[in-house]
Amino acid sequence: MQANVGTTDQVIRLILAAGLVAIALMLPVGTVSILLFVLAGIAALTAIVRFCPLYVLFGWNTCRKKS
Repeated sequence: MQANVGTTDQVIRLILAAGLVAIALMLPVGTVSILLFVLAGIAALTAIVRFCPLYVLFGWNTCRKKS
């Protein structure tokens, strides 16, 4: 797996994950809160490993090229 998530993208994903967790904690336990936790986990995981499978499907890469 080659990294395809850049630093800016990584920070945005971590902030998004934190926001989703905060919203999920304010909701009663149910389908929506569980879904938000799952989405937050996916966003955090892709930020940590710096690889997004959807980017491969679309041919996107937000990492800077090494010169």
